[in-house]
Amino acid sequence: MTSTATHISVAIEHFAAKLCYETDASDVAAAQSAGERFVLVDTRGHAAWHQGRAVGAVHLPTGEIGDRAASEIPLDTPVVVYCWGPGCNGSTKAALQFSRLGYQVRELIGGFEYWAREGLPVVDDAGPVVRAVDELTGPRTVSSGVIGCDC
Repeated sequence: MTSTATHISVAIEHFAAKLCYETDASDVAAAQSAGERFVLVDTRGHAAWHQGRAVGAVHLPTGEIGDRAASEIPLDTPVVVYCWGPGCNGSTKAALQFSRLGYQVRELIGGFEYWAREGLPVVDDAGPVVRAVDELTGPRTVSSGVIGCDC
């Protein structure tokens, strides 16, 4: 059995690492609003992209990252990748590819599903898609104008 001090040390390392490599929809939206420098990458296929995507995202399907990333995203630009949602590991596969190419990359936990469910800006080929906030993912009313869980 490990000592309490060892357990705490390992836990700190684990959770700090998660925050280095994962982010959530609210934090990405806040970073966009603040003008932080990064590229939000939708790694889903073409049909999914046309169906709807996070506002501000660029489309780079996982299968095309190796051929297109270097010519479309400067290597010194941080990347945040997303796919469908928590039941899909497409963004993990994409993050691995970007990492192998030398990019600083984070995975958007919850993917497009939670981006949309939190009421964050979505667009499809016809224009903006308006969705109500799913009260299981965020508060019904937002006084600050920013969706968040106050965490």
